[in-house]
Amino acid sequence: MTGQFVTSKAGHDKGVLYIVVAEEGDFVYLSDGRLRKPDRPKKKRRKHIQPINAEADEDLKARLLAGETVRPEEVRYAIRQFESNRTNKTLEEMYVEK
Repeated sequence: MTGQFVTSKAGHDKGVLYIVVAEEGDFVYLSDGRLRKPDRPKKKRRKHIQPINAEADEDLKARLLAGETVRPEEVRYAIRQFESNRTNKTLEEMYVEK
């Protein structure tokens, strides 16, 4: 799941688009590159996120999996690229079925 795009289903950040930067048991760590930078990610339970059927580019994903340092600009760029590539699909059409 690391490197995958998700949206928040619960909490004050409901509907915010994030990238999963790490996983730990029932928790995932999320970054949007602005308020939640990769070095200080948001900790959220898996049941409170909605996975999207899309992932960050291979280079970014490989670095996240290896535990290497990722800059906030790279996360913001990946999210911007994802949003610009969503042509006519809505987020609901892209959600992964659980």
